[in-house]
Amino acid sequence: MTANVRTPKKLIEVALPLDAINEAAAREKSIRHGHPSTLHLWWARRPLAAARAVIFAQMVNDPSWKWELEHPGEIPPNNIKASWAASRNRLFAIIKDLVEWENTTNEVVLEKARAEIRKSWRETCDLNKDHPQAAGLFNPERLPAFHDPFAGGGALPLEAQRLGLASYASDLNPVAVLINKATIEIPPKFAGRPPVNPEARTSRDAWSKQWFRAQGLAEDVRYYGRWMRMVAQKRIGHLYPPVEITSDMAKERPDLRPLVGQQLTVIAWLWARTVKSPNPAFRHVDVPLASSFVLSTKTGAEAYVDPVIDKDTYHFAVRSGRAPSQAREGTKFSRGNFRCLLSQAPIDGDYIKAEAKAGRMGERLMAIVAEGRNGRIYLSPSSDQENIASAAHPDWKPDVEFFQQALGFRVGNYGMTKWSDLFTARQLVALTTFTELIAEVRKQIVADAIAAGMIDDQTGLDKGGEGASAYAEAVSVYLAIALSRLTDICNALCRWEVTKTQVRNLFSRQAIPMLWDFAENNVFGGAAGDYIISLGNMVKALEKLPARDPGVSRQQDAQTQSISAGKAISTDPPYYDNIGYADLSDFFYVWLREPLRSIYPGLFATVVTPKAEELVATPARHGGSEAAELFFLGGMTAAMQRLAELAHPSTPVTIYYAFKQSETESDTGTSSTGWETFLDAVIRSGLALTGTWPMRTELGNRMRGQDSNALASSIVMVCRPRPATAETVSRRAFLRELNQVLPEALDEMTRGSGDDRSPVAPVDLSQAIIGPGMAVFSKYAAVLEADGTPMTVQAALRLINRFLAEDDFDHDSQFCLHWFEQYGWKEGRFGEADTLARAKGTSVDGVKQSGVIYASGGIVRLLKWAEYPSDWDPVGDGRLPVWEALHHLIRIFKSEGESGAGNVLAAVAAKAEPARQLAYRLYTLCERAGWAEDARAYNDIITSWSAIESAAAAAPKAQQGNLFG
Repeated sequence: MTANVRTPKKLIEVALPLDAINEAAAREKSIRHGHPSTLHLWWARRPLAAARAVIFAQMVNDPSWKWELEHPGEIPPNNIKASWAASRNRLFAIIKDLVEWENTTNEVVLEKARAEIRKSWRETCDLNKDHPQAAGLFNPERLPAFHDPFAGGGALPLEAQRLGLASYASDLNPVAVLINKATIEIPPKFAGRPPVNPEARTSRDAWSKQWFRAQGLAEDVRYYGRWMRMVAQKRIGHLYPPVEITSDMAKERPDLRPLVGQQLTVIAWLWARTVKSPNPAFRHVDVPLASSFVLSTKTGAEAYVDPVIDKDTYHFAVRSGRAPSQAREGTKFSRGNFRCLLSQAPIDGDYIKAEAKAGRMGERLMAIVAEGRNGRIYLSPSSDQENIASAAHPDWKPDVEFFQQALGFRVGNYGMTKWSDLFTARQLVALTTFTELIAEVRKQIVADAIAAGMIDDQTGLDKGGEGASAYAEAVSVYLAIALSRLTDICNALCRWEVTKTQVRNLFSRQAIPMLWDFAENNVFGGAAGDYIISLGNMVKALEKLPARDPGVSRQQDAQTQSISAGKAISTDPPYYDNIGYADLSDFFYVWLREPLRSIYPGLFATVVTPKAEELVATPARHGGSEAAELFFLGGMTAAMQRLAELAHPSTPVTIYYAFKQSETESDTGTSSTGWETFLDAVIRSGLALTGTWPMRTELGNRMRGQDSNALASSIVMVCRPRPATAETVSRRAFLRELNQVLPEALDEMTRGSGDDRSPVAPVDLSQAIIGPGMAVFSKYAAVLEADGTPMTVQAALRLINRFLAEDDFDHDSQFCLHWFEQYGWKEGRFGEADTLARAKGTSVDGVKQSGVIYASGGIVRLLKWAEYPSDWDPVGDGRLPVWEALHHLIRIFKSEGESGAGNVLAAVAAKAEPARQLAYRLYTLCERAGWAEDARAYNDIITSWSAIESAAAAAPKAQQGNLFG
């Protein structure tokens, strides 16, 4: 397929406006309403902004393509380079518009991007018009389709569809396949159609209203979902009664007096798990395991639970006002350890686990949260409310066992072995009722669709139908997805958020942790946890989907799939052992299977999702860490091999890899078992890297602030198949080529190129340098060590990372740098300083003369920039190491800003470039050491470097003694 293919270099292989992409991706984290991620939860999704930019840049030709094909190996003249830069800036402007959330449905912006993709495609087709398979591979009237073989939450296939490509998604996981069906496959089938429900058909504007994209479908999902909720409330509403405020309740609560006689809607019931007291005197009492008794910390609405003890009994009373310290601690001693409320006897974790596994863990109602006229009302529990909850008995439940050693699962230690164990009886009744109603409402939708004039061909969705039956099934899919979404906030592992005073969902991260006190919401309460709220959030996302161009979602194993043939590929594979997708998604699968098995019998054929073939290194599933690593390496290599063999030859393959923080905090650079194994698989597959881009692509809200010096969360690798004729080279030749390539690459990364080219942030440099380094390594069939064995990826990464540490500074600066690595700003002994100074070709006295260290009484330490003399004159400084120039620059920048720093830079122009490189190096050291304040100082200088250079260019030529006066 690749014979004689001429491939223009793509924009993503040359340049990207990283700042704009990262800024848009970061902003996207805070967008909820209408975002496709709210259709259904999936873990570690890529932001739409990043996905859209990457796919656009891998489809669009770089402006340099034609000249480079016609002048291979030649150095372009400056005027040609300038024209390329101008053309890139035009493409960057398109990307900057494209990544803005507000432009997600802006057809003007989107069509401009699609036009560029079509233009590049026509250029590529023209280049290859004589190819023997040109009719199939290079038809200028038909863009290549797109495929993501690890589709997951569907961000990449969705954005490919938005950019005008026929989009294919595949995944081994049926929940992921369903999400992609709901985003790219179903909406185009019914795009532009009006709703069929009788309310919409009989409305006054029914004859004139236009329905774009999937808006009509969304309106029907909303209508029939409301009907389901109404019927469900009639059937089981007695399990969710309001609470009446009585005069007895108001006696001790003056704040309740205005509400006496009123019936308030309950928002949530707050429960504490219980075990028998370990104290023999109270062995008959179920005591609470409460991590806190605080209900609200909102100013003016503070409330807490007060446990009232009476001999060998207790009850809970809710109090208004600020919680005392003992209330904030609940009955918890430490992680997994509690105290007996009655006797204060310790209750250790092993005892709790034993009691729970023996079936003796229960729960007790601590408080009731109701909706008042002006906000939440917190009420003491009542036996009536507790009895109503215990009276719930589901007709069926998902009694399916989960894998006890799954990644991130903790509940198995506490007697929970089945998915149904994670729900209260009342929650099970509610969820099973909604499940049954999905089947009931489908029949009504068919009837309404036929009444609206839709032909019923009796063909379902799975068989490609588009008539009344298929339409009813499509609506049912979204109703089931809304139910599945509801389970995330309707389970017995949801916590009560005391600051926002609301129920929080289980999956705030990709784990199922144990929760001691939990919140049970009201599925008819009109707040988070109500089915109609879950449905409404999902419908907003459905309305905004592009619903254009064909979309296909299939269940396929990435190791054996053939869907990729002749398609452009961008993919986001599993990250070694970061997330156990299959085990986690079973939480949703067991609820989706019941209502959707008749619609997609093949997709929901198995009781649980496939596990054996899932490419996740789960030690407990594969017999230990080593076996798990080998499994991952073999499977990922096979999957990447499929991409190398099948991808359309005109476009590079882009692959995301997301880092955990622990993978990056290494003295040897960006390194980890997961990263090395993943990269090894990519290279073994026959792919060669042509670039890497550090991007901030994690969609979840992080604990660290967005302005902190946080590492880029992903690397986007740009790959092309390695030629079969690739050579084998020696370690020496590899190092020689690294030394030729990396300095230029590093300079380009840290400076940027062109007016709008974003320099790589210092924190991302150790990731970004992997690109050009591994491009050298991966283009060869093998790099041979001195003993003739192939160099490992780990060894190659170590050599690449080491390059950042080998900057060519003057001797005094080398001494300071290595002293800083060992001691920071702390004191050290003179003997050690003397040894280091000799090794670096200088002396302690000489470094002291340069004014950068304190050395006296056998003690040596580096001076901080604030200790540098304010009357320093660089013109008259006879011994000026780069270290000193940089730290004077920081000192003056902090006090006088870019203008003052520019004056200094103008005076030490010869030291400017080494100073910038040293700042990068010191930033990396500080970040890895956790010295945030120091790291910030170096980062500030680097990010302001262009402005400082501009100020330096405008500064008057410095004369001795008058630089600052």
